[in-house]
Amino acid sequence: MGERAGRRVDPAVAEIRRAVRAALAALPSPYRDAPLLVACSGGADSLALAAAALAVRGTGAVHAAVVDHGLQEGSAGQAAATVELLTGMGAAAAVHRVEVDGPGGTEAAARRARYAALRAARPHPAAPVLLGHTLDDQAETVLLGLGRGSGPRSLAGMREWDAPWSRPLLGVRRAVTMAACSALGLPVWDDPHNADPRFTRVRLRHEVLPLLEDVLAGGVAAALARTAAQLREDCDALDALATALLAEVRDGDALRLEELAGAAPAVRRRVLRAWLLASAVTTLTDVHLRAADVLAAQGPDRGGLALPGGLELVRERGRLVLRPVRWPTA
Repeated sequence: MGERAGRRVDPAVAEIRRAVRAALAALPSPYRDAPLLVACSGGADSLALAAAALAVRGTGAVHAAVVDHGLQEGSAGQAAATVELLTGMGAAAAVHRVEVDGPGGTEAAARRARYAALRAARPHPAAPVLLGHTLDDQAETVLLGLGRGSGPRSLAGMREWDAPWSRPLLGVRRAVTMAACSALGLPVWDDPHNADPRFTRVRLRHEVLPLLEDVLAGGVAAALARTAAQLREDCDALDALATALLAEVRDGDALRLEELAGAAPAVRRRVLRAWLLASAVTTLTDVHLRAADVLAAQGPDRGGLALPGGLELVRERGRLVLRPVRWPTA
């Protein structure tokens, strides 16, 4: 099953179908031939994505998950209505209710709960999960990372494929998904949270990006997305160098300093970050990482750096080692 030939398709609908077809064709095996799970909130982006997935892949291979966070009055009814719509479109759809709690605020907690529910909802171990993030979402993500000083990984934005997550619409503008839904006659739900200025991303969307577009004479969202793609390529290259260097300098549970100390700082810090996070260091801030880098590159020997997880980083006999913090006894 799939798209029918010989019928004129609205340009917005055609653009989204092309994006979905290209994203699915680029998936690695075994994801390429597995059934799909589309995450759908009922908004324009995810509805347009679901419709395109059904047109490209066919009804029998498309499942849809509607995550109800329970954060708004009437959310259960809205989720049920979205499932009814998706079922009528030909998807095997279901509601997944989650509890939103834990550290990091409502946005972070909701994201954790949503992604956990989507993983669990996959109809097959190799099923890709299609997410409706657009070029506009990518631009907002880059701005958030820039404002928080989160480093190049954050500025590199979202990946089109990060197993099991597939984002076919990262090159598509939000206005196109709205036009596609209009052309298809799909009723779009506007989440009130998407207009709530308490959320940072909402203010970026409605205040910051429009101002930048005005001041810089347009094209800002696309430019931010291009910047993300360029930084992602750079980060991938540096990560590959760091992976090779880590394998070379690893000495049991320690790192040999002779080769590590002479590496470029950007590569050396990536080696340290990967090694520390894999060695029971529970969290790692930029301050921790840069202090570890100074110890690795300059010393002094036996200098102890306290790290989260009750560990300290020590330089001795040409090696970096992690050991439990030795608390003074009374």
